[in-house]
Amino acid sequence: MKRIHPFHSWTILAFLSLALLVPAIQHRVAAAAASDLGAASAQESVAASATVEKAVKQVYPALVRIDVVMTEPSSGRMSKMRGAGSGAIISKDGCVITNHHVAGKAQRLVCRLFNGDELEAKLVGTDALADVAVLQLRPEGTKYAGKPFECAVFGDSTKVKVGDVVLAMGSPGGMTQTVTKGIVSNTTMMLPAAFGGRMELDGEQTGSLVRWIGHDASIYGGNSGGPLVNLEGQIIGVNEVSIAGLGGAIPGDLAQSVANQLIKKGKPERSWIGILCQPRLKSSKEDKGVLVAGVLKDSPASKGDLKPGDMIVKFDGTEVNARLPEDVPVFNRVVLSTPIGKTVEVAVLRDGKEKTLSLTTTAQEKARGDDEELRSWGMTAENLTRMTALALKRPDKNGVLVTSLRPGGPVSEAKPPLDGGDIITEVDGKPMENMAALQQFTADATKSKEERVPVLVRFERGLRSFLTVVKVGKEPEKDKPKWARKAWLSADTQVLTTDLAKALKLDGESGERITRIYPGRGAEKAGLKVGDVLLKLDGNTIEASRPEDTEVLSTMIRQYKIGTKATFDLVRDGKRIKVDVTLEDPPTPVSDMKRYVDDDFELTVREMTLDDRLDKELKEQEKGVLVERIEPSGWASLAGVGGGDVVLSIDGQPVPDAASAEKALKAARERRAKQVVFFVKRGIGTMYLELEPMWDKKDEARK
Repeated sequence: MKRIHPFHSWTILAFLSLALLVPAIQHRVAAAAASDLGAASAQESVAASATVEKAVKQVYPALVRIDVVMTEPSSGRMSKMRGAGSGAIISKDGCVITNHHVAGKAQRLVCRLFNGDELEAKLVGTDALADVAVLQLRPEGTKYAGKPFECAVFGDSTKVKVGDVVLAMGSPGGMTQTVTKGIVSNTTMMLPAAFGGRMELDGEQTGSLVRWIGHDASIYGGNSGGPLVNLEGQIIGVNEVSIAGLGGAIPGDLAQSVANQLIKKGKPERSWIGILCQPRLKSSKEDKGVLVAGVLKDSPASKGDLKPGDMIVKFDGTEVNARLPEDVPVFNRVVLSTPIGKTVEVAVLRDGKEKTLSLTTTAQEKARGDDEELRSWGMTAENLTRMTALALKRPDKNGVLVTSLRPGGPVSEAKPPLDGGDIITEVDGKPMENMAALQQFTADATKSKEERVPVLVRFERGLRSFLTVVKVGKEPEKDKPKWARKAWLSADTQVLTTDLAKALKLDGESGERITRIYPGRGAEKAGLKVGDVLLKLDGNTIEASRPEDTEVLSTMIRQYKIGTKATFDLVRDGKRIKVDVTLEDPPTPVSDMKRYVDDDFELTVREMTLDDRLDKELKEQEKGVLVERIEPSGWASLAGVGGGDVVLSIDGQPVPDAASAEKALKAARERRAKQVVFFVKRGIGTMYLELEPMWDKKDEARK
């Protein structure tokens, strides 16, 4: 091996060291520079994080998750459903702002605070047009009674700019409260034409008033009603929608203004003039103004001589303009915020000339009436409003508008039957001006009546007027045929088909094979066993060999008197033997079991048959009633009670029969229990289910 001279060795090492050192030096210089930049970036990141943390701390204690039980008309019932949304406490006395679509139709409201505590709430007021609702927390009887709540404050949403950092707070998916971060993407966001350009809530066109603050802070179902917050920790919007990946928040100034009206008066007060307006057409020669697209009959605008095609350029001294769809809500807010009953001047361009008109505003009414259930009619209905009367081309608001029907109910069975959209105007010759009149008539007509009462109903469908007879009242009980008690073999069987006979080496035989023996009964005591093949009864062949011959043996047995001893020829384990069995009194069939129907809890329970107990493998000490029917979307259904459940106790009291179940549920009704606990057996397990019924006729959440 060649030896390297020490000089050369050193030179090579020095060269290698230098070669390695140069990039190392370069890396250190770059690292030092990056370190300076990173330090600055880190400082900025820390500062930004501190700013976000500060904003979160100011609002987070005021966040609430809202659990709602709401109602909607469906198939003649006011169906109940669960929902969840978000909100924020905006006053020390516990007022919470959220969306109308979250809480506007609530029957029960429960708010979960940021720390997990739950408080019931009531609905103070709601506004479908702005999609804003206000709740009031109910701290009575809790540790919060008499104490101020942590609350959030509103900022100035008119100062919000594209690019501003915002935080969306709420409870997506009904989870505990969350915070997401983003920037403002648009300050005048509208529903695009691809979506129909409109969002309707209870007949109100929300997009006609609201221009959303668009942002990219993530929001999902359940975020509705939650606050959009700036970095100062102020509410600058109320989240409402999600479109194409962007969130849309109702501007804080509009939401706060509506909330204040709801808190003070329970409803918003707005002026109405009765016009339909839109942006100027692209072909328009005018360069300013709002185009009048339509004028409603007998409205202030009609009386003030406004006409379709007019271009409004000034309203009550305020110049107005709508070049784009985003401009229309601005004009609408000018009109709606005008004092009710004020006479205003409206400057319009008509045929190229400016003309000044005068009109007097009137109060805006709800677009639609509130749906209510008329169970004895089998329908839901609502009062007519000014807008529904106009839409249906009616001369006034008199009448009751049918909104849904129960299949097989009184109005569905009438000839001719009523239908959704029909208007009831008279019953038995008496005018029905509204729901209150129809409810009072019904109460008087059905008082103390066990059977349905036929009434003559006049209703209108479009331009046609019909008469029909509706039998209103309680659901008639179905006639139960008398059950003749016949002799019974306490065993279940299957037909000995031709194929089965061959498989069992009983070619040419007919009969029935035992599939189950009822414990403790005559068949078991006589020694019959599962698998026995019964061939003859008292010497008579059991002629069962086809699948449809399932009733052959039971028909033969029913010819005997109860208590008679009968002899069966049978095959067991390949051997032919005879067994004497006493035919006994059969168990009570399902049709004869006692039942209890509860309209408040909306379920039917009945006593259990022998088969029920065996199928559910109930122990001797397990006594209860079977849930036979659950009203869809009723209180029992919402609590998770299911058909086929066995109710063992109610509020700790055993319910071995229908009478005890009735007693327990009526006791709960009398004390107006907030929660009623069912202990039920389902499958192989048991569980506690908490029912929370509403006892008042009107929505408790509104009181």
